[in-house]
Amino acid sequence: MLKLVNDLKEANCVTHSGTMHADEVFATAFLELFLSEVRLLRVNQFDITNLNKEIIVYDIGRAKFDHHQENALIRPTNIPYSSLGLLWKEYGEEFLAKENVSNYQEVFSYIDKDFIEGIDAVDNGVFPTISANYKVKTLSDIIKLFNPSYQSFENENTQFLKAVAVAKEIFKEEVINAEAKIKAKHKVQTILQNTTTKYLLLDEFLPYEEEVLTNELAKDILFVIFPSNRGGYAIKTLPKSLDDKTPRQEFPHEWGGLVNEDLEQVVGIKGLIFCHKNRFILTCKDKITALKIMDLLLSKDNDCIII
Repeated sequence: MLKLVNDLKEANCVTHSGTMHADEVFATAFLELFLSEVRLLRVNQFDITNLNKEIIVYDIGRAKFDHHQENALIRPTNIPYSSLGLLWKEYGEEFLAKENVSNYQEVFSYIDKDFIEGIDAVDNGVFPTISANYKVKTLSDIIKLFNPSYQSFENENTQFLKAVAVAKEIFKEEVINAEAKIKAKHKVQTILQNTTTKYLLLDEFLPYEEEVLTNELAKDILFVIFPSNRGGYAIKTLPKSLDDKTPRQEFPHEWGGLVNEDLEQVVGIKGLIFCHKNRFILTCKDKITALKIMDLLLSKDNDCIII
């Protein structure tokens, strides 16, 4: 539970008022999850010198969980910590253990890299390089939307509470997602150790891409086969890397965009459902058909191989 208070005597947490940013909003959401009850005082300035009670002070006061002092903590990646990163560094593992998260130390590191560090970076003015020719909003941009807009007469604290509520849901989903990915990572590692083909066969859908694209055992894998959530089995191409989405091997040009009987006629195999027009995914009615496609593509030379 999060409650805003107006008196330091009532507070167990303190942060700054005024314009809100992703770091202290997500820090507040994290503290609400960790402490269960947050009685938060938002102030313009705060002097910790004469503070005589245990209060978590963050993003203000030049204290342990502030990052505006000259000797602020910096990650090995040269990304400075923000208040969120500092709180996560201090309490993250304890929080995950308390929540009975499996492999909590691995999950802690994954969340730190996948989620926390990016918020820390933007808050400290280290912005991502984006080459897209359209507007890209970061998570920090989304949180800024909750600041009272021009002539809106929105209440600052009301908007802050709304932002924290959204951040709290995002944070919970990040934890769930991270735990699942770590579990899947271990399963994928085991499967890779027993794979001798140029395709990876999964008997359940697993979030496989991060592990496959960073594991030396998978450097020759071209396709991944897995049960489709729409029924049947899917075959998906693998990109060259996490950064380069060029497929290692595409499906043949003449398959692109075809469905059902039209696709079966061109390929010469029954049981086909769909091939995406961009030729990165193909779906079949069953696993046997998917394996026939692999035999067709990998048992002969073709001009689709890119790597």
